[in-house]
Amino acid sequence: MCALSALASSQGQSQSTVAPSAADIPHLRKQGTATQLIVDGQPFLALASELSNNGATSSEYLKPLVAQVSSPPVLTLSWPAFPGLRFEPQEGKFDFTAVDGVIQDARSYKLRLRVSVVRHVEERYPPATRRLAEAGFRAVPARPARRREKHGIASAPSARPTGTPMPAAFAALIAPRQGSGRRDHTVITIQVENEVGMERDSRDRSPAAIQAYEGPVPRELMDYLQQHKDSLNPEFREVWQSAGFKTSGTWEQVFGASLATDEIFTAWSYARYVGRVAAAGKAEYPLPMYMNAYTYGFRRQANPRPRAAAPMPELFDVWRAGAPSIDIFSPDNSHDFVTMSAKYTQSGNPLFIPEESPGPEGAARALYAFGRHDAICYSRMSGGVDRVTTPDLDLGGSYDLIAQLAPLISAHQGDGTMSAVYLGPNDPPQKVKVGNYTLEATFFGAQRLGPAHKPPENPRPARPPFSSRRDRTSFFRGRQRRGRHVYPEHTRAPAGRTGPRWKKGFL
Repeated sequence: MCALSALASSQGQSQSTVAPSAADIPHLRKQGTATQLIVDGQPFLALASELSNNGATSSEYLKPLVAQVSSPPVLTLSWPAFPGLRFEPQEGKFDFTAVDGVIQDARSYKLRLRVSVVRHVEERYPPATRRLAEAGFRAVPARPARRREKHGIASAPSARPTGTPMPAAFAALIAPRQGSGRRDHTVITIQVENEVGMERDSRDRSPAAIQAYEGPVPRELMDYLQQHKDSLNPEFREVWQSAGFKTSGTWEQVFGASLATDEIFTAWSYARYVGRVAAAGKAEYPLPMYMNAYTYGFRRQANPRPRAAAPMPELFDVWRAGAPSIDIFSPDNSHDFVTMSAKYTQSGNPLFIPEESPGPEGAARALYAFGRHDAICYSRMSGGVDRVTTPDLDLGGSYDLIAQLAPLISAHQGDGTMSAVYLGPNDPPQKVKVGNYTLEATFFGAQRLGPAHKPPENPRPARPPFSSRRDRTSFFRGRQRRGRHVYPEHTRAPAGRTGPRWKKGFL
């Protein structure tokens, strides 16, 4: 893929040499139609890499990695199931030594951090059952997605008591202490939960949840919808309109009986809880906070894979009503990057991409995100930068270009004088308006520069990479069991090995 920016840029990614004011906390600021992240008084474009979800559990593990990460200039920390036993060895007593150590290491190498508090309300990194009960979450069996799958466990926030410990634990994490990164703004944003949603079902179907579903829609949600009726997401508005724009009643009376209504109900439950967690953190330190999702579109069938009730564009309004402390809703790992980027910039939501593709595809996507949609952040994931053994030269080159153009990008964000296109070899030409000009862009790849490349008539099969003799034997025996011939050029006999076994090309 190829991305072309008519104007592009990335602010001075290096940290300011002037000591910033302690009161100048990183925050969001509007500029025209764009939203900018302001760090040390200047627009900041986060060119990032993300650790694996288990990567930030030890300062000793991360210290060598942090020393190597000079580009991209932002390192993202993620750790699972907070508050888990690792950070809360005893009830009500927290140990953030590892977190503070990583922040101090990042500060010494002049890195910025996005801290991610991940996977608490969905089933892949759940807290212990004891903590689920104390937090007011009821573990509910969800419908199996496939015949061979067991019932998954999703955390349902319905019918929980008030005063749950998660907000207090989140506040303890953000509270000021030695090494917390406040003085020089090492930590610039915080992710509250990760890919929230319920898998293999559209809502909780326990007796308590059914009772809530058959009860009235909360007044807070209906007041928000009426106040923002003209600016609601089109798909959400269509669901409400199809039921007659009612302003009171049960969930099915207001929104109709559908899977979309199930998701709206579930999203409200999640949003109210996550909103309390975020509010508790912001009371300690009001950094920009965001959530992420890797899907969009209401469910059209009863048993699909994507999570229900995620903070996706169709549910932005429900999440904003229930969790006003969340500043940004972010997309993850999209297959249709152009469509996803456009949807996640609806109704003034800034484009903040915490997990996306690396390599050549990621290089093009980063340029497109900053050039076309005034993005705040682009971060590679793909298993975590701590698991990468070779440098990503493609994405690194794209980051370097964006960093050089940073002042231009920051100056032109939101004024209509900057744009980009995202083209592949099979895409038609695209026209894009930049200021008073209309540009037409066409993909011009290497295959058009000369005669078509013709592969050899009898290409030699590539030799599989074997790390040991055992791997070689297992591979060829597997092919023999499947009735496939192994050509002699694949089987180069090890030193000292002779005989018909090696000459025939079979194992």
